[in-house]
Amino acid sequence: MILVTGGAGFIGGNFVLDWLAESNEAVINLDKLTYAGNTDTLKCLGDDSRHVFVHGDIGDRELVARLLEEHRPRAVVNFAAESHVDRSIHGPGDFIQTNVVGTFNLLESVRAYWSALPDAERAAFRFLHVSTDEVYGTLGADDHPFRETNAYEPNSPYSASKAASDHLVRAWHHTYGVPVLTTNCSNNYGPYHFPEKLIPLVILNALAGKPLPIYGDGQQIRDWLYVKDHCSAIRRVLQAGRLGETYNVGGWNEKANLDVVQHICSILDELRPREDGQSYFSQITYVTDRPGHDRRYAIDATKLADELGWKPAETFESGIRKTVQWYLDSQEWVQNVTSGAYRDWVNQQYGN
Repeated sequence: MILVTGGAGFIGGNFVLDWLAESNEAVINLDKLTYAGNTDTLKCLGDDSRHVFVHGDIGDRELVARLLEEHRPRAVVNFAAESHVDRSIHGPGDFIQTNVVGTFNLLESVRAYWSALPDAERAAFRFLHVSTDEVYGTLGADDHPFRETNAYEPNSPYSASKAASDHLVRAWHHTYGVPVLTTNCSNNYGPYHFPEKLIPLVILNALAGKPLPIYGDGQQIRDWLYVKDHCSAIRRVLQAGRLGETYNVGGWNEKANLDVVQHICSILDELRPREDGQSYFSQITYVTDRPGHDRRYAIDATKLADELGWKPAETFESGIRKTVQWYLDSQEWVQNVTSGAYRDWVNQQYGN
């Protein structure tokens, strides 16, 4: 059994679904169910006895200690995080509380549990911390993509809070011996993505006839990683990664934001043409750039490929087509998110 934190979020939810599709090993899924935590993503698991959902906070040491003691997981995979840069600019406190203080409390709970395990279980235990390429800062147009050895230079409250959590994980390994692994990924996209992020926002705005907002000149470059490729990388690192090591996970797909939006428009023009015959390109709108917007991120995932034999299965072209098609085919999930109805179950189950 493994314990997954943040397993009702975008990446965590996809990981839980893929894990149970690939394995019979059970999952304890701990999620605080903030605005981006969506149990609709897990609906297909139904009454699957391999999946135990727990509503709670990684910072709740009593709860985490009880879960660890009761279920005796062989690994913890930590996805739990506040992750939206724009929200971190307007309200950094939540990011410090969850990403820094929450990670600290989780590490302490895990350290106490791991320290008391029998020798064989203690040797086999792993704590895998999922992080971001944004901790490395920004790249110039001609700079080499981020390697694991790059200095940390975070530029937003979000990336600073994730950098702090990475440092805590590293320190708990070197000081206390906690058997940790860290992954730093590039921009994810794919099914079940909360529509505040660029790709789902563009798809849903396009279908609704709304403007497709582009920050600044739209030439900010990101390395795009299909979420199911990311999940397979995490499984591989958990299986065979070297203790205390960091592995960068990237899609080898550098694209400017404007190019991404235009590509989505082209796919929608083909799969769901507008009734008035115009192209979705006409909805593209340029808006004022956000403060401190990093110009370029890119991941060098050579270490992961050379040491563990992992490479992404999807190109950007194949992954983005699958993503657009998923949103077209998943209108109930989309409507529940955009209407806020996905929160009803949380309120019914746990109260406001």
